[in-house]
Amino acid sequence: MATSVWKGYLTFGLISVPVRLFSAARTEHISLNQLHKECKTRVKQPLYCPFHQRIVERSEIVKGYEYEKGQYVLVEDEEIKKIAPPSASTMEIQEFVHVSDVDPLYLDASYYMLPEDAGRKAYQLLVKTMEESGRAAIAKLCMHQREYVVLVRPRDNGLTLHTMYFADEVRALPEYGEQGEVKVKPEEVKLAKQLVESLAGEFDPKKYHDEYKERLKAMLDAKLAGQEVVVAAQPQLAPVIDMMEALKKSLAARGAPPSKPPARAVSSEEAEAPAAVARAAPSERTAEKKGRKKAAAR
Repeated sequence: MATSVWKGYLTFGLISVPVRLFSAARTEHISLNQLHKECKTRVKQPLYCPFHQRIVERSEIVKGYEYEKGQYVLVEDEEIKKIAPPSASTMEIQEFVHVSDVDPLYLDASYYMLPEDAGRKAYQLLVKTMEESGRAAIAKLCMHQREYVVLVRPRDNGLTLHTMYFADEVRALPEYGEQGEVKVKPEEVKLAKQLVESLAGEFDPKKYHDEYKERLKAMLDAKLAGQEVVVAAQPQLAPVIDMMEALKKSLAARGAPPSKPPARAVSSEEAEAPAAVARAAPSERTAEKKGRKKAAAR
């Protein structure tokens, strides 16, 4: 079992669920260390005190907040524990919301929430209720010396927690969303929709992988084996001048289905009908016209 990052209670109303949080995901990458070019020795980052001009031990380290340049107020771990809010040990659900109402831009890290033995029934009650109501919970949680607003949602018969950014942490970009003088033609939108449909599919995270990491690993293996590093081919991209032409070529490359449904097959009887009318005698057509005129007069 992995090490939990938080232990406490999840509460809604008068129901308390003892739970633990475990990291749900982490990035995987190949680390490149910094070496001294001359001797190829790895460069270390020691805790160095410039005043005493020596390396210090971690036991000699204290925390401090710089309120002015070079001026610090010292903070002890016990003092931090004393001012911890209730969310340090209890996540109280503030409200239930639809997940579709939460902009993914606000989501940060993900955690699995597992119940303690004493809270399994209450945990499953909450899972089933949230699944059937189609809602997720908004709560507050204090860990890692800061308080988070969190989203708790049902997933695979369990609860997953996502820490979220506060509104003042999401940066605004004045020019974001501005269209300016750009105009999109309806024909372009129609072709673009066809291109989207030709690329449509079911989301499967297993289909995607870190191609850069794979190439880096292959390069390192090649260097270790004394082989020459092969240069990867890069696509040659040119600016789009004719949007309609680019969309048509993209659709052709994807083998997109035709935008109009195929014509309905015509039976032999239906095919004969127009020909039969065309072959009708002139006298018959004249009599038909006179009959229509008399009907109109009446």
